[in-house]
Amino acid sequence: MNWEFWKQRKVLITGHTGFKGSWLSLWLQSHGVPLVGYALQPPTQPSLFDLARVGDGMVSIIGDIRDPNQLQAAFDQHQPEIVLHLAAQPIVRLSYAEPVETFQTNVMGTVNLLEAARKTDSVRAVVNVTTDKCYLNREWFWGYREDEPLGGHDPYSSSKACSELVSAAYRTSFFQPQDRVRLATARAGNVIGGGDWAQDRLVPDILQALMAHRPPEIRAPNAIRPWQHVLDPLHGYLLLAERLWTEPDLAEAWNFGPYETSAQTVGYITHYLSRGWGFDRPFEQSHGQHPHEANYLKLDSSKAHARLGWRPRFDLHATLDLIIAWYQGLQKGQDPRALTLHDIETFESIQESLT
Repeated sequence: MNWEFWKQRKVLITGHTGFKGSWLSLWLQSHGVPLVGYALQPPTQPSLFDLARVGDGMVSIIGDIRDPNQLQAAFDQHQPEIVLHLAAQPIVRLSYAEPVETFQTNVMGTVNLLEAARKTDSVRAVVNVTTDKCYLNREWFWGYREDEPLGGHDPYSSSKACSELVSAAYRTSFFQPQDRVRLATARAGNVIGGGDWAQDRLVPDILQALMAHRPPEIRAPNAIRPWQHVLDPLHGYLLLAERLWTEPDLAEAWNFGPYETSAQTVGYITHYLSRGWGFDRPFEQSHGQHPHEANYLKLDSSKAHARLGWRPRFDLHATLDLIIAWYQGLQKGQDPRALTLHDIETFESIQESLT
């Protein structure tokens, strides 16, 4: 990462109050990057945004991505040059309960964002963060590449596939290489890390159970996901945005998935975290009726490896160990901001040793 480059850019992050947005904001703040955030109030209580005082180091605008006028006003006032679009309704199970809100946020929110970028002369690079679940999932045992068909069984996955299609249409219609704006999309796996309290996400559910001294309850112990520490895909988003500034041919879709060995079952993750926490009781499986979720999903990130020089830095065990240490530190009364910045420093030290 060229931090001197970032210090000279005006950066706008949508979704800065969420889990990934908070990690990204703190990382950029730690290098003195001027930031504007646009998002709803933090989606959970507690939240990393509040506990780590993320809003203290940036201009924080509480606004709805579904409101095009408010969003355009933020662009007009702050004139961002790089836009990192993370705002979303990100929970699969919630999308079954709130399908209209999910499509409004994830599809029309993307339209509103790209319209604001199109109408703001300062904008040069946009990275729209979608998900690995945007692919038409055939339960393959190999990773999906960026040119695989898009799809989605559930409203969340479908909405993110639609967000990819919206981005492709804007790229073809308005953001050609000779045009001012370079637009790329980024697809990551199951992102985990300290400071996540979202409902119906595996790691927060496990940690909340362990902190309450009860066995975790899980739905699908044999389901396999590409688990990755939150900093790995965030590094990919930043590297991609930086390179888009001078390389318009990178304006396309990108996968940022973990190591092959990080694709493990839900049961494996639960056992590892429980043992690391010192809890030796087995998990409990929920046998009620649940909405459909994919059993197997994995990304092929060969393109990012070859063309961006991007690699994951944390393997699965390092990721899970960091998560355990983060939440145990929280229980001991340590500052969540310091815990998060410590993990960022650890990540950067690994980068430096590999370059």
